[in-house]
Amino acid sequence: MTWDVLSMIGTVAFAVSGAIIAMEEEYDILGVYILGIVTAFGGGAIRNLLIGVPVSALWEQGLFFQIALLSITIVFLFPNKLLKHWQKWGNFFDAIGLSAFAIQGAIYASDMNHPISAIVVAAVLTGSGGGIVRDLLAGRKPLVLKSEIYAVWAILCGLLIGFKVITSPVELYMLFITITALRVISYTYKWKLPIKRLTIS
Repeated sequence: MTWDVLSMIGTVAFAVSGAIIAMEEEYDILGVYILGIVTAFGGGAIRNLLIGVPVSALWEQGLFFQIALLSITIVFLFPNKLLKHWQKWGNFFDAIGLSAFAIQGAIYASDMNHPISAIVVAAVLTGSGGGIVRDLLAGRKPLVLKSEIYAVWAILCGLLIGFKVITSPVELYMLFITITALRVISYTYKWKLPIKRLTIS
C-alpha cells in the first residue's frame, strides 16, 4: 500500500512539474505530454537499469501512465492566470515528487536485498533522475547538479531506509512529509552546498 501511494503521489507531482516547465518553454501539446511523461518515469527507468530490473517492468505500470496523462491534461487545460504561480507551486510539486520517489526507490532496492550503497543510489536516481532528464530536455541546468540542496534529501531517505531506521508504513509517511518539508525549506531559505569557482585568467 505504501509503495502504491508513494508511486501515485510521485507520478502526479513529476508529471505536473514536467508539463508546466514544457509550457514555460512554449512547447506544443505533444511536447508537453512527452516532457511530463519523461519527468514522471525517467528516474524509475534509470534506476531499473542500474539495479538489475528489466526495462520492460516500466510498461507494466499502465495505471500510473493513465494517472500521468490525466494529470498533464488537467494542467494543460488550467487557466493561464493560475499557472503563472509556477515558481511557487512548481517547486512544491517538485519537492513532493523528489520525496515520494526517493523513498519509493530506496524501498525497491531494499526489498531486493541490495547493499546500502545501491539503496542510496536507487533513492537518488528515482528521486531526481526524472527531473534531470526534464531539465536537460528543457535546456536548463539540472537542479541536482547546482549548489542548491536537492539530492541530499534523497540520500537521507536512502540511508534511513537502508539502515532500517525507518521500516513501518507510518514511519515512511512521516519521512515523506519530513523530506518534502525540508526540500521546501531549503529552497525557500536558499540553503546551498559549498561551491568552488574556478577563475581562469
